[in-house]
Amino acid sequence: MLVRLAIAAVGMFGFGFALVPFYEKICEVTGLRNLLVSNASDNAENTQVDTTRNIVVEMDANTHSLAWRFKPLQSNVTVHPGQLVRVDYEIENTLDRAVTGQAIPSYGPKVAERHFRKLECFCFTQQTLGPKEKRIMPVVFVIDGTAPVDMNEITLSYTFFEVAGKG
Repeated sequence: MLVRLAIAAVGMFGFGFALVPFYEKICEVTGLRNLLVSNASDNAENTQVDTTRNIVVEMDANTHSLAWRFKPLQSNVTVHPGQLVRVDYEIENTLDRAVTGQAIPSYGPKVAERHFRKLECFCFTQQTLGPKEKRIMPVVFVIDGTAPVDMNEITLSYTFFEVAGKG
Protein backbone atom coordinates (compact mmCIF):
# COMPACT_ATOMS: atom_id res chain seq x y z
CA MET A 1 0.00 0.00 0.00
CA LEU A 2 2.89 2.38 0.85
CA VAL A 3 4.50 1.74 -2.55
CA ARG A 4 1.23 2.51 -4.37
CA LEU A 5 0.79 5.77 -2.42
CA ALA A 6 4.39 6.78 -3.17
CA ILE A 7 3.89 6.08 -6.90
CA ALA A 8 0.64 8.10 -6.86
CA ALA A 9 2.39 11.03 -5.11
CA VAL A 10 5.31 11.00 -7.58
CA GLY A 11 2.82 10.76 -10.47
CA MET A 12 0.82 13.77 -9.22
CA PHE A 13 4.03 15.74 -8.68
CA GLY A 14 5.18 14.95 -12.25
CA PHE A 15 1.75 15.84 -13.65
CA GLY A 16 1.98 19.25 -11.92
CA PHE A 17 5.34 19.92 -13.58
CA ALA A 18 3.99 18.80 -16.97
CA LEU A 19 1.13 21.31 -16.76
CA VAL A 20 3.43 24.38 -16.89
CA PRO A 21 4.80 23.87 -20.43
CA PHE A 22 1.41 22.55 -21.54
CA TYR A 23 -0.30 25.75 -20.26
CA GLU A 24 2.35 27.97 -21.89
CA LYS A 25 1.84 26.20 -25.24
CA ILE A 26 -1.95 26.65 -25.02
CA CYS A 27 -1.49 30.37 -24.24
CA GLU A 28 0.94 30.78 -27.14
CA VAL A 29 -1.38 29.07 -29.63
CA THR A 30 -4.55 30.86 -28.50
CA GLY A 31 -2.88 34.28 -28.04
CA LEU A 32 -3.73 34.45 -24.36
CA ARG A 33 -1.37 36.10 -21.88
CA ASN A 34 1.95 34.32 -21.62
CA LEU A 35 3.31 34.12 -18.08
CA LEU A 36 6.96 34.48 -19.07
CA VAL A 37 6.82 37.19 -21.72
CA SER A 38 4.14 39.85 -21.60
CA ASN A 39 4.22 42.75 -24.04
CA ALA A 40 1.00 44.23 -22.72
CA SER A 41 2.90 46.71 -20.52
CA ASP A 42 4.98 47.84 -23.51
CA ASN A 43 1.84 49.06 -25.25
CA ALA A 44 0.13 50.50 -22.17
CA GLU A 45 -0.75 54.14 -22.51
CA ASN A 46 -2.40 56.53 -20.10
CA THR A 47 -5.25 58.06 -22.07
CA GLN A 48 -6.13 60.45 -19.24
CA VAL A 49 -3.07 62.66 -19.81
CA ASP A 50 -4.03 66.01 -21.38
CA THR A 51 -1.04 66.69 -23.63
CA THR A 52 -2.60 69.92 -24.89
CA ARG A 53 -1.95 71.67 -21.55
CA ASN A 54 1.20 72.39 -19.56
CA ILE A 55 1.34 73.34 -15.90
CA VAL A 56 4.58 74.45 -14.25
CA VAL A 57 4.88 73.17 -10.68
CA GLU A 58 7.39 75.11 -8.60
CA MET A 59 8.80 73.40 -5.52
CA ASP A 60 9.56 75.23 -2.28
CA ALA A 61 10.98 73.93 1.00
CA ASN A 62 11.14 75.56 4.43
CA THR A 63 11.86 74.60 8.02
CA HIS A 64 10.21 76.21 11.02
CA SER A 65 12.77 76.61 13.84
CA LEU A 66 14.25 73.25 12.90
CA ALA A 67 17.98 72.72 12.36
CA TRP A 68 17.55 70.79 9.13
CA ARG A 69 18.65 71.55 5.60
CA PHE A 70 15.69 70.94 3.32
CA LYS A 71 15.47 71.54 -0.42
CA PRO A 72 13.90 70.15 -3.59
CA LEU A 73 16.33 68.57 -6.04
CA GLN A 74 14.40 70.28 -8.87
CA SER A 75 13.14 73.83 -8.50
CA ASN A 76 10.30 73.27 -10.96
CA VAL A 77 8.82 70.71 -13.33
CA THR A 78 6.48 71.09 -16.31
CA VAL A 79 3.64 68.55 -16.30
CA HIS A 80 0.52 67.70 -18.26
CA PRO A 81 -2.71 67.21 -16.29
CA GLY A 82 -3.12 63.47 -15.66
CA GLN A 83 0.63 62.79 -15.91
CA LEU A 84 2.27 60.87 -13.07
CA VAL A 85 5.26 62.85 -11.75
CA ARG A 86 7.98 62.14 -9.18
CA VAL A 87 9.99 64.89 -7.51
CA ASP A 88 12.70 64.28 -4.92
CA TYR A 89 13.55 66.40 -1.89
CA GLU A 90 16.78 66.25 0.09
CA ILE A 91 16.75 66.65 3.84
CA GLU A 92 19.63 66.68 6.31
CA ASN A 93 19.68 66.82 10.10
CA THR A 94 22.52 69.18 11.05
CA LEU A 95 22.33 68.37 14.76
CA ASP A 96 24.24 65.79 16.82
CA ARG A 97 21.00 64.24 18.03
CA ALA A 98 18.01 62.55 16.42
CA VAL A 99 15.10 64.84 15.58
CA THR A 100 11.56 64.06 14.43
CA GLY A 101 9.71 66.39 12.11
CA GLN A 102 6.46 66.57 10.18
CA ALA A 103 6.07 68.27 6.80
CA ILE A 104 2.96 70.33 6.11
CA PRO A 105 2.16 71.08 2.44
CA SER A 106 0.62 74.26 1.09
CA TYR A 107 -0.36 75.25 -2.42
CA GLY A 108 -0.51 78.44 -4.41
CA PRO A 109 -2.99 79.29 -5.70
CA LYS A 110 -5.15 77.81 -2.96
CA VAL A 111 -7.59 76.30 -5.51
CA ALA A 112 -4.74 74.03 -6.73
CA GLU A 113 -5.09 71.92 -3.58
CA ARG A 114 -8.36 70.46 -4.92
CA HIS A 115 -6.64 69.23 -8.09
CA PHE A 116 -3.31 68.08 -6.66
CA ARG A 117 -3.31 64.33 -5.88
CA LYS A 118 -0.30 63.00 -3.96
CA LEU A 119 0.14 59.24 -4.25
CA GLU A 120 3.36 59.07 -2.24
CA CYS A 121 4.72 61.77 0.02
CA PHE A 122 7.07 62.13 2.98
CA CYS A 123 4.43 64.44 4.44
CA PHE A 124 2.13 61.47 5.12
CA THR A 125 4.24 60.39 8.14
CA GLN A 126 6.57 61.89 10.69
CA GLN A 127 10.23 61.70 9.71
CA THR A 128 12.95 60.90 12.25
CA LEU A 129 16.48 61.72 11.17
CA GLY A 130 19.48 60.54 13.15
CA PRO A 131 22.44 62.80 13.96
CA LYS A 132 23.88 64.26 10.71
CA GLU A 133 21.63 61.94 8.65
CA LYS A 134 20.84 62.93 5.06
CA ARG A 135 17.93 61.44 3.13
CA ILE A 136 16.28 61.71 -0.30
CA MET A 137 12.48 61.65 -0.06
CA PRO A 138 10.08 61.39 -3.01
CA VAL A 139 6.77 63.02 -3.77
CA VAL A 140 4.68 61.30 -6.45
CA PHE A 141 1.71 63.28 -7.68
CA VAL A 142 -0.86 63.85 -10.42
CA ILE A 143 -2.70 67.04 -11.26
CA ASP A 144 -6.17 65.97 -12.30
CA GLY A 145 -7.69 67.03 -15.60
CA THR A 146 -10.41 69.08 -13.92
CA ALA A 147 -7.90 71.79 -13.00
CA PRO A 148 -8.99 75.18 -14.37
CA VAL A 149 -7.62 75.92 -17.83
CA ASP A 150 -6.21 79.24 -16.71
CA MET A 151 -4.12 77.51 -14.00
CA ASN A 152 -0.68 77.51 -15.65
CA GLU A 153 1.46 77.55 -12.53
CA ILE A 154 1.27 75.90 -9.12
CA THR A 155 3.60 76.35 -6.17
CA LEU A 156 3.98 73.30 -3.93
CA SER A 157 5.51 74.36 -0.64
CA TYR A 158 6.48 72.16 2.31
CA THR A 159 7.32 73.43 5.78
CA PHE A 160 8.91 71.01 8.26
CA PHE A 161 8.02 71.47 11.93
CA GLU A 162 9.71 69.67 14.82
CA VAL A 163 7.43 67.22 16.62
CA ALA A 164 7.70 67.98 20.33
CA GLY A 165 8.71 65.12 22.60
CA LYS A 166 10.06 62.96 19.77
CA GLY A 167 13.55 62.29 18.50
